[in-house]
Amino acid sequence: MQRKVESGKTLLVDGPTSVIVLSGEVEVFGYKITEQRRIVIREGKRLPFTVKKTANFEISLGEDGNLEEVEGSTIPSSWVEAFNKLLGFKSKPITAIVLGGVDCGKSSFCTYLANKLLGEKQRVAILDGDLGQSDIGPPCTIAYTFLKKPAIDLFNLEAENAFFAGFTSPSENIGVVIEGLKTLKDEALRRNPDFLIVNTDGWIEGEDAVNYKVQLVKELNPDVVFCIQREKELDSIFTSLDNSEKFVIESPKTIRQRSSEKRRSLRELGYMKYLKEAKIKAVPISWLKINGNKLIQTYGKHGDSSRLRKIYEILGMKPLHLAEFKDKIYIVLGKRKLLDNNKIRSVEEFAKKKVIIVRKG
Repeated sequence: MQRKVESGKTLLVDGPTSVIVLSGEVEVFGYKITEQRRIVIREGKRLPFTVKKTANFEISLGEDGNLEEVEGSTIPSSWVEAFNKLLGFKSKPITAIVLGGVDCGKSSFCTYLANKLLGEKQRVAILDGDLGQSDIGPPCTIAYTFLKKPAIDLFNLEAENAFFAGFTSPSENIGVVIEGLKTLKDEALRRNPDFLIVNTDGWIEGEDAVNYKVQLVKELNPDVVFCIQREKELDSIFTSLDNSEKFVIESPKTIRQRSSEKRRSLRELGYMKYLKEAKIKAVPISWLKINGNKLIQTYGKHGDSSRLRKIYEILGMKPLHLAEFKDKIYIVLGKRKLLDNNKIRSVEEFAKKKVIIVRKG
């Protein structure tokens, strides 16, 4: 479909949708969109097309895609002030940390700052510390990249390096998250950016979250902290940042709130982004040796073969596969293979663990 939008309005586009600017002057997060360029908005993402001069669009809506036209710009005036604040710093490099809750516009704000700074011929890096909704790296990682050109969605950028945390919430181990952020921050700064923008996760509620964010800011020692909030949800964190230069930034009223199912779907897209060219390879489990916390006991070359033989003897057969965990034993059988319950109980008595039967397929 084609759509005409008058100057001074904003077209909000929800993905999945494809948009081509046929004519006019349009910006997305401070990035001037050239005519005839196709922009694809991914599922779960909303982009604001700010019309500076009356524009015509060619739009293809996907399932769940949507359009909404609003008056004026959806970019808050405080975002413009934040950009001007960054430009006012004389010494380089400048590190800016962005704090805020879930779905408040942190990634959009980082994108806006990066695009505006690139427009001023500045060298910009973004460090993504949002483990659960990673834009730059895969989920469960902290990652950074240098922007070579303006971006409309940080998800389209490739990580230049990443730190694997192994979980989607910093509450699992704040020490690991801070270590990863410090490591990549130092690495990025060694590459001499003019500005390093650090995005963070949306964990802000509760005493543990407040203490974590305060410790994070202390360890990273930024030049400025931007706190995005809708009302006063960051007040506890803001007042606890005693020695930091800090500013409250508005959350756009048009930000799309996403359900937990939608956020889970976006994480899946993050995995697909990095695994789409991956190859599946199978290796015998007996080739593996697991060190450290032994959650699983593998059998074969490195395992206790006498224990395995005893389990086979009790079962009276050799299953397709057997894996022993800390408190359970998983036994994989064929679809039609029967196993007497008394034998299962005998294995449980021998191993002092619960037996779980899994059918092939």
